[in-house]
Amino acid sequence: MQTIYLDHNATTPIHPEVVEAIARCHAAGHANPASQHRPGQSARRVLEDAREQVADLLGANLSHPQPDRLVFTSGGTESNNLALLGICRAAGPAAGQIVISAMEHPSVIGPAEALLEPGWRLDTLSVDPNGVVRTGQLTVMLGPKTRLVSTMLANHETGVLQPVGEMAAQCQRVGVPMHTDAVQVAGKLPVNFRELAVGAMSVAAHKFRGPPGIGALLLRHDVTVAPLMFGGHQHEGLRPGTESVALAVGMAKALEIWRREADAHIGRLTELRERLETELLAGRPDVVVHGRAAARLPQTSNIAFPGLDGQTLLMALDMAGVACSVGSACSSGSTELSPTLQAMGLPNHLVRSSLRFSVGATNTLEEIDEAVCRILHVCREIA
Repeated sequence: MQTIYLDHNATTPIHPEVVEAIARCHAAGHANPASQHRPGQSARRVLEDAREQVADLLGANLSHPQPDRLVFTSGGTESNNLALLGICRAAGPAAGQIVISAMEHPSVIGPAEALLEPGWRLDTLSVDPNGVVRTGQLTVMLGPKTRLVSTMLANHETGVLQPVGEMAAQCQRVGVPMHTDAVQVAGKLPVNFRELAVGAMSVAAHKFRGPPGIGALLLRHDVTVAPLMFGGHQHEGLRPGTESVALAVGMAKALEIWRREADAHIGRLTELRERLETELLAGRPDVVVHGRAAARLPQTSNIAFPGLDGQTLLMALDMAGVACSVGSACSSGSTELSPTLQAMGLPNHLVRSSLRFSVGATNTLEEIDEAVCRILHVCREIA
């Protein structure tokens, strides 16, 4: 039985054109881009061209009189850690305050909580029943000791888009940098770093059919970051270590493909998601689509199946050839209830019965129809 993959928020299959671009790069035998000899300088040019392309496609400007910066990382988790810990530590030895939302990814919650040990204060913004951050609370929380605000651009579990631009404007008025985790948005919807007016933004290539193992942290010119690692001059010392030219080229190629096919891609993902939700609701009217009344990512659907246990349903669906998840891949091994769904005020029985389905470019309408049949059959079998 062919498995139907509906877990593209966890990772996406790499695009064949990206594979080819990476293979060509490896075949070229590039030297270390940090080397001073001509082979190293040649590799550096390829790397910097990729950096410029990624920045441009994400709305940053590396050649402006006040240039943005783009630090290549190993992925979204490292980008988020570098943003939170790096910006806060660069603010000085005195402990300050950090503000995040109640439904951030574990790679934001983790470093934010790590700051508590040296005496930092962590405040959390609540969300409304649709999973949208309550921006009115930010005005109250911002103060003279606030060093950073971090809110994701769209939620990784529900797909609900967040008012990051509005929050960034509030932060700018009081001189507080804002970071946004845009990992689930880049390559799904248009993202413009400068228009968002945030100080820092995280992305990961494997979320938009690029290679795993590379991501980026975009930084505004006036945002100071302390490194988490030491021992090299790369990225002005912010992220030491030999840079992968091939992965950078692959990331740039994946974003180039996204830009080329953006309108059609958004429309197709939306169609797939709507087909999934509509048919599940028709076959089982008691299901609940979380955040459906809010603006969402085109590919993400978080659905509760009342009366069923989500973990049990997940395992049964896996056996039936439908791959989905109970939440983020980084927390899938946890038995705790979803912080996102709990923050939305949902009753525990709905939280426990919820699964995340995320469609992607490799899915077809026929696959969605077959997946719905399998899901409804499994629900009947385990009820």
